[in-house]
Amino acid sequence: MPGEAQRYLVGGAVRDALLGLAVADRDWVVVGATPEAMDRAGYQAVGRDFPVFLHPLTKEEHALARTERKAGHGYHGFVFQTGPGVALADDLARRDLTINAIACDEAGQHIDPYNGRADLAARVLRHVSPAFVEDPVRILRLARYYTRFAPLGFTVADETRALCRQMVASGEVDHLVPERVWAETERALMCDEPAAFFYFLREIGALARLFPELDSLFGVPQPTRYHPEVDCGIHTLLVLSLAAAQGAGPVARYAALCHDYGKGLTPARILPGHRGHEERGVEPTDIASRRMGVPRQTRETACLAARWHTHLHRITQLTPDTVMTLFEALDVFRRPERLEDLIAVCVADVRGRLGYETRAYPQAEMARKALEAARALSGADVITHYDLTGPAVGEKLRELRVQAVHEAIHGRQTTHAS
Repeated sequence: MPGEAQRYLVGGAVRDALLGLAVADRDWVVVGATPEAMDRAGYQAVGRDFPVFLHPLTKEEHALARTERKAGHGYHGFVFQTGPGVALADDLARRDLTINAIACDEAGQHIDPYNGRADLAARVLRHVSPAFVEDPVRILRLARYYTRFAPLGFTVADETRALCRQMVASGEVDHLVPERVWAETERALMCDEPAAFFYFLREIGALARLFPELDSLFGVPQPTRYHPEVDCGIHTLLVLSLAAAQGAGPVARYAALCHDYGKGLTPARILPGHRGHEERGVEPTDIASRRMGVPRQTRETACLAARWHTHLHRITQLTPDTVMTLFEALDVFRRPERLEDLIAVCVADVRGRLGYETRAYPQAEMARKALEAARALSGADVITHYDLTGPAVGEKLRELRVQAVHEAIHGRQTTHAS
């Protein structure tokens, strides 16, 4: 450290260590230094909005202690002040939650001016100061922390919930940058209980602002015969929970979230049925994904899951030609992982119903066998065994693949003209 400067471990590293969890990244706050002194000491400047430096050896982030003042709307509406006179307590005061406002010096002593350790012991997520309302990203971060720590018994303090509702009512949440919404959502989706993220946002009124396609599902009925939970919104989050419990990856979890968006557009005259919700679901899934800047492959898979998930449910009832159409729509001959993502969504869709949590899903193995049989055939095989050229090769290959699909699913051959 340069001169008389002192550094303190802060944030998640301190919090997780106190909880007995593995510490992934370590961030430091430096008190009593200037950017010039850090530069002379060999630290590499990387911060754009405020002074952040990388340690010359460990490459861990070291940020100069700073204060912040609200000067506009949204995440970027702040003016920061740094300097040797900024105290550690001043820096900790600008943090979101008390459990993230604990510091630890190099001797292992904790500095805890906002009683974060008491809230850790009580399993409470509480804002540090009324300044919490100045940054709408804090709503998403709080929702994500709640999602991560709810399995450990954490709850959100009543006064913090009230501040969140105030931020929604004041319109501050409307200034969230879409990319930040996706960044926090993506991390929340990979928690053990990702549905908690969306339930919390709905409770404080933010779901309708940030995820209107999901919010529109709540209160929409489904046939009790197939959906004892009735409500489409509850079903959707049950599906997401089941996808997480099955260990699905991030693409499949996002697709599970979107798979029934079309039910929010079902005409009232046909409720509680949802005929045609698959086709209706593609557009809202695409709109929601583009709004947040969801990566293209994830967006496309989610749209495909919305459109085709009921086809996989009915694979034994489909003609082999329709199964091939499904495979072609998924582009599984080039991207076989898409079938696995669709299977993950479909298994969760079937089991994400009250009383159906352990329901068997033999369609998954049927689809895998059908794809394996179809992929075993190639254009080279057609050229070798048939006197064909040009487009006729592709046509014959498809015909043979359709036959292979039929045999894989039904176990008997069909006759095709050669």
